[in-house]
Amino acid sequence: MAKSYDLIVRSARVVDGSGAPGFQGDVAVRGGRFAYVGPACPGRGHLEIDGTGRVVAPGFVDIHAHSDYYLLVNPRAESKIRQGVTTEIGGNCGYSAAPVLGQVREERIRIYADLFGLTLPWDGVEGYLQHLAHRGSSVNFALLIGHNTVRASVMYGSDQRPSSRQLSEMIRMVEAAMAAGAVGLSTGLIYPPGCFAGADELIALCEVVGALGGIFAVHMRSEGNRLLEAIDEVIAVAEQARVPLQISHLKTSGRRNWEKLDGAFARIEAAQERGVDITCDRYPYMASNTGLSAVLPEWVFEGGTERMLARLAEAEVRAAVRDEIAAEHPEADYYDQIMIAAVTRPENNVYVGRRVSECARAAGMETFDFIAELLMGERGMVDAIYFTMSGENLRRILEKPYVMIGSDSGAKAVDGPLGDGCPHPRAFGTFPRVLQQYVRDEGLLSLEAAVRKMTWDPLRRIGVTDRGLIREGFAADLVLFDPDTIADVATYETPRQYPRGIEWVLVNGEVVLRHGEHTGSTPGQIVKGGTGQRAPNEAHRPTGAGGA
Repeated sequence: MAKSYDLIVRSARVVDGSGAPGFQGDVAVRGGRFAYVGPACPGRGHLEIDGTGRVVAPGFVDIHAHSDYYLLVNPRAESKIRQGVTTEIGGNCGYSAAPVLGQVREERIRIYADLFGLTLPWDGVEGYLQHLAHRGSSVNFALLIGHNTVRASVMYGSDQRPSSRQLSEMIRMVEAAMAAGAVGLSTGLIYPPGCFAGADELIALCEVVGALGGIFAVHMRSEGNRLLEAIDEVIAVAEQARVPLQISHLKTSGRRNWEKLDGAFARIEAAQERGVDITCDRYPYMASNTGLSAVLPEWVFEGGTERMLARLAEAEVRAAVRDEIAAEHPEADYYDQIMIAAVTRPENNVYVGRRVSECARAAGMETFDFIAELLMGERGMVDAIYFTMSGENLRRILEKPYVMIGSDSGAKAVDGPLGDGCPHPRAFGTFPRVLQQYVRDEGLLSLEAAVRKMTWDPLRRIGVTDRGLIREGFAADLVLFDPDTIADVATYETPRQYPRGIEWVLVNGEVVLRHGEHTGSTPGQIVKGGTGQRAPNEAHRPTGAGGA
């Protein structure tokens, strides 16, 4: 008697995530797991999908995501599911929804209540993950501990070294978070208050994380003028703490820094050769996305939001900040390269989608005065896009076998509470863009190499060894797409457009996208770490993960 399955994909090109050559065959699912992978499946499926001319791959994994709160606003994770993303790793760049205590927790409660009507009935990782699981999500979710959030919980906006008591409290928070299932620690060394942390603080926290099987994901202190020094710093921390290092969104920002890429590669690869476990991630665009406040010098943020706003209101301080920015960025078109992406106050919507210099002219103000006034009026909550990167350098970065794909974005939507502003198109098109431009159009990567960068590599990086491959017994996260039509259609001017070519998405064996339409299903699971069983990195070796 022929076996029966919940679902069978027939006659598709199976690209299994390992980097091995794809093959023509069938994939069957039963009980949320892959139950058959091979040539013509002899059984029958309750649902059978014709995969002729299509590629079936493991669900994509966004190793650098920011949906910690967005999944509570819209559990359908629209812009991720429609890209084929089935697992997100959140808490990146030093900011996580948990653990969060003290004054910074009170601030976040006010902010997210005002923005989305959310309550935050947790303070630790265990409570947050339980809340997220109870709410439900269309994607699986793993959490990194935000170092900036931990530091702010203990020291708020202080620029001082932590006392022994304060450092002990941070270590305690990290240990508890890892025990609750966090997969590592992230930091944003360009953002407050992480920018005030020294190497000794980072090493102390990373020693805990490394011993418990986690990774250290880093938005470095500089990605431009001091890029090479920043790489040296984080490699030294990882090497001394014995923790695997994940360099977030590796880039060379600013034209005068584009030539530093060879130096960056040399430092990373020399460290790998001496045994430091280093991988990186990158999004496939030449513009970055962060707060407009990122233009300000670090010292402006000391003491937290209120102190920052008070400084910007002082004429002498504002003049000093203007001069310091001009010295750091002497290029005449610096403010032409920055676009306002999102604001919170309706009267400022007129600036969204426009370059900062243009906005200042429209407001009849000197450019930095416009920035200062906008940040003050928005209490610092202005999102911006920075057009500062090289397309050729992007290609060279994507080719490296130790570089994975991450969107550096939260799950958005074309409407509803997550449908405002002019977000970076990477929120809607990262994974299809890789398959369209860098696989199909340019041939920079083989399809198999690109899929591995999006699936097995990131999951192995966080110690997950039962999903990320189309293999019998593995969790049935799956995407079926048309390799001839898959495309990112989002642009910087009109980003809120879902991609083409993604036809079916399964999460834990349940259909979440059917014929390109969301089913409303929320079968996502919490993916936990902290077991000490993280797989060793092999991604820097010239295996099937390399570019074509």
